[in-house]
Amino acid sequence: MPSEALDLSRLRPVLPSPLQPAEDERFARHGVRLLLKRDDLIHADLPGNKWRKLSPNLRAAAGRTVLTFGGAYSNHLRATAAAGRLLGFPTVGVVRGDELAGRPLNPSLARCAADGMTLHFMDRRTYRAKAAPEVLAGLLSTYGECCVIPEGGSNAAAAQGCTELGHELRGRADVVAVACGTGGTLAGLAAGLAPGQRALGVPVLRGGFLGDAVRELQQEAFGGAAGSWSLDERFHFGGYARTPPPLHAFADDFEQRHGLPVERLYVAKLLYALTTLTEEGAFPAGTTVAAVVTGRP
Repeated sequence: MPSEALDLSRLRPVLPSPLQPAEDERFARHGVRLLLKRDDLIHADLPGNKWRKLSPNLRAAAGRTVLTFGGAYSNHLRATAAAGRLLGFPTVGVVRGDELAGRPLNPSLARCAADGMTLHFMDRRTYRAKAAPEVLAGLLSTYGECCVIPEGGSNAAAAQGCTELGHELRGRADVVAVACGTGGTLAGLAAGLAPGQRALGVPVLRGGFLGDAVRELQQEAFGGAAGSWSLDERFHFGGYARTPPPLHAFADDFEQRHGLPVERLYVAKLLYALTTLTEEGAFPAGTTVAAVVTGRP
């Protein structure tokens, strides 16, 4: 494969992504300034943390087939498939749930297939053991030599890629908040911020596992703890892809206030968390908070 096929700069990403003020009386009356870090504008097909996490992994793959994992509505699978189409390398998506194999593809998986991704449906029990050597060996025996990227794209390379997000926000905010699925963005963001800044992660899954995941990623990527970060586990709304009516109402209102299309699975939960924390007095007057908008609806 020609090396220029993996020149990601030819995709013309918008970097650094814009940092926009959001005038909102719910923050202003507490003396808190809200900024929106518009990572959703980095690239139409690889927005937000998908660009930051995938780009170092794709450079390492060097044109080989990329095999990765995700659920039926995975943003990560869609972004990987799009990257394969744009840069000309094969992709394989291992999808959680073999019961999906006999059904019509949902719009997310249909987009993956249209972008050339081979979909491999795996039963849920095996999927839980997807990192086991015997499971990976079976996949590689089927698809040949592949660059394997974990679910959500979170590995040491991804965390290192996300340090640039922190670098772009140095000196721009006191607290930088991001919604978290697998922890890679938070691990790198915290490492990239300057001393005196802190990163706040808002998990969108329940289970309380994310702290250990972030610590493990930082160990792999940086050799140990890096930067100041914390988690607030209260805003998952019941778990991944759970978006009850109060969350939709909040997101609709935020869209009307700010003209920002609010993605519901991650970004809405982040913004809801920051609004609640501000009303609780979690941020002293004079604090500047930056919310990382990691994707679009």
